[in-house]
Parts: sequence; structure tokens; C-alpha cells
Amino acid sequence: MMSILPITVFGDNILRKKAAPVTEINDDLISIVRDMFLTMNNANGIGLAANQVGVNRRIFIVDISPVEGYEKFKPMTLINPKIVSKSDELEPYEEGCLSIPELKAEVIRPKKIEILYFDLNMREHKLEVDDLVARVIQHELDHLNGILFVDYLDEETQKKIKKHLNKIKNRKLDVGYPITDSSNYIYYK
Repeated sequence: MMSILPITVFGDNILRKKAAPVTEINDDLISIVRDMFLTMNNANGIGLAANQVGVNRRIFIVDISPVEGYEKFKPMTLINPKIVSKSDELEPYEEGCLSIPELKAEVIRPKKIEILYFDLNMREHKLEVDDLVARVIQHELDHLNGILFVDYLDEETQKKIKKHLNKIKNRKLDVGYPITDSSNYIYYK
């Protein structure tokens, strides 16, 4: 049976830890990935890293098919992902995050990347992507390394959003989807 999982939010410890590599695919992990897709769709997201649902593993999912122009995009599960090359061309784009609800800010990232990852059958893939797909993958991979998009913002912008971040951290924001009730939340070790 699939479940909607609570999403970890700004201030939760697991979001600042580097996620552990996946060494084997088992039924529990496959079940968690299914739950991640259900959770992401319930929250109207287009990407979700495992640590955003309390799982300290190097897995994230991407499904940008709800975005206009990407309707034919096939959902992806990326395990132990590594960026092997980035373009010199950078692109600004407004990002948001399910772990930092109701906040968006412009982040500059490489326009194109090449990524190496494994699928749920532990088959290796190499993929070159650009634009929105590249951005979502970079954003989610940052999560697995304990980095949040707000970390890219300048000092002045960070001061402006501090009050909002504290509301999130103290769970004083109604976000419309389940969030964790503790900053020490772990769903699966």
C-alpha cells in the first residue's frame, strides 16, 4: 500500500547531511520510491530527494510532465547520481522547494549537465540534459549533499527571508501537505 510521507522542512537535521550511497535495491527501497512519487504529486512538486522524506539515501525522483512543454517527459528515479560535466553557460531561474514552502528565488546554475546515475534495476545510465531538467536534477542533487537553494542567495536576500525561514523551521506555516513534526525526523535508515 502506498503512503503520502511527511516532507522534511527547513531546519530539519537530515536536510543538512550528506546522504549515504545506495548499496542494494530491496523491496523497502522500491516501496519508498513509490511513496516519494505519491508524496511529490500530492504536494505539486516536480522533484523530490529521499532526505526530503526522512530517508538518508542518495536517491531522488523527477517528474516535470505537469510543466507546460514537458508533458511527454517520463518520470525518473536517479540513484547514486553524479554530475560528470557542466556547461560554462549559466542560466538564472526562479526556484522553489517543497522543504521551503511559499518561497521562491532566482538561482544561477549551469544550463546543461551530463549526469551518471543508476535506475531501480541498478543499471547505469549517462544522460545529457539542459534547461528545466538540468535545473531540477541539480537542485535535487544539492539536497543529497545537504545544500538548499537558499544557500545560493546573497547575504541581503538571506536577511530578508530569515523571518519566513524561521516560520517554516518552527512549523508556523500551513503548507497544504503533510510536513514532519520534528527536526529529528527519520523515516528509514
